Amino acid sequence: MSVVFVAASKLPTPFGVFTMHGFLDEETGKEHVALTLGDVADGAPVLGRLHSECLTGDALFSLRCDCGAQLEAALAAIAAEGRGVLLYLRQEGRGIGLLNKIRAYELQDAGADTVEANERLGFSADQRDYAMCRPMLDHLGIRELRLMTNNPRKLKALEVYGIHLAERVPLHSGLNPHNRHYLATKAGKLGHLLGNLHQAEDE
Repeated sequence: MSVVFVAASKLPTPFGVFTMHGFLDEETGKEHVALTLGDVADGAPVLGRLHSECLTGDALFSLRCDCGAQLEAALAAIAAEGRGVLLYLRQEGRGIGLLNKIRAYELQDAGADTVEANERLGFSADQRDYAMCRPMLDHLGIRELRLMTNNPRKLKALEVYGIHLAERVPLHSGLNPHNRHYLATKAGKLGHLLGNLHQAEDE
């Protein structure tokens, strides 16, 4: 694997002061980040989240998805525990990139769901790859994760790369009237474990 550690620094956030570790995938040129809090290299399972980049949800406050809410909830959970890791992976739009995600949104505006939109553009429903996670976690000394995710496919993908999972921790947040159909599609077509979708109110 071509992922190499570059540098680390403190990162003060509203949730606490994390350590930010920068990594470069020399094969793809993509830059990934890990945020850690507390001693994550003591051998005990670590509360963690693998969060794929979502510019619209993470930075632009989009309500079309639950990504920004999940990012905040994960950081808050790590801070509450006083120990954990969040890998921020540059895989915008489930791996199709920002501009293709906007094209997919355009198709969704015309009635397609999130899976249909990706497929009409010639992509699979989810093109993300988690191969970079193993070298990142190895560098941090993390042997086992208590993973915050609703996506069983992610669990299977990590097992392929030899990442040990002690527990799946549900991460239910961000339900709203604008993303209700999106979340229902993730549950129905992608197998995400989302609990009660009826919590989102109708417009």
